[in-house]
Amino acid sequence: MSENKQKILLVDDESDILEFLSYNLKKEGYDVYTATNGKVAIEIATREVPELIVLDVMMPEMDGIETCVQLKEKIELRETIIIFLTARNEDYSQIAGLESGADDYITKPVKPRVFISKIKALLRRIEAKEENIGNSSYGNLSINRERFLVTKEGIEFNLPKKEFELLALLMSKEGKVFTREEILNRVWGGDVIVGDRTIDVHIRKLREKIGSTFITTIKGVGYKFES
Repeated sequence: MSENKQKILLVDDESDILEFLSYNLKKEGYDVYTATNGKVAIEIATREVPELIVLDVMMPEMDGIETCVQLKEKIELRETIIIFLTARNEDYSQIAGLESGADDYITKPVKPRVFISKIKALLRRIEAKEENIGNSSYGNLSINRERFLVTKEGIEFNLPKKEFELLALLMSKEGKVFTREEILNRVWGGDVIVGDRTIDVHIRKLREKIGSTFITTIKGVGYKFES
């Protein structure tokens, strides 16, 4: 396969869905790999390092949530975007997916044009890095975008991709209130549809890791960073 094409891994235990999605992605020029379970998906992802993984939530042996958790633990897949396929619309399913490290989700049945549009929007974030969000340091907390590292009190640690980008955005202008719409546009992309609670989940995870004092909620508006 051509090395200059973006790689996408499709994971679903239903062969007809794999064939359907694979066909539509190949038409758009992507290199497509497929797996019918989480264990095989992890093997392929580790070997091929795709830019994006489409992962079904409900699968036998190892479900999509656990597969996502294990994928995110691999350093080589730190930049890989993960989007869930789910036939369930309940909030708990969506929140569980986001908390496991997924970037987005789409519900079944999948409409080809909507699916391709979302894939393209997600992949554009790789091609167009936010150069205006650089390295920042406030008090005992600093962020290094080039090294993808956060340092608190001299201790370095990694954050999942979306949490890192969200923190980088908030730290880019201390005291500025970023509206929820602005955060969605800057971090997730303006033409990507995500759940209403996506930002809340990521903010809560950030507070658990860096402390609750840095990020302030402006009720009905958005969030700001203060040291």
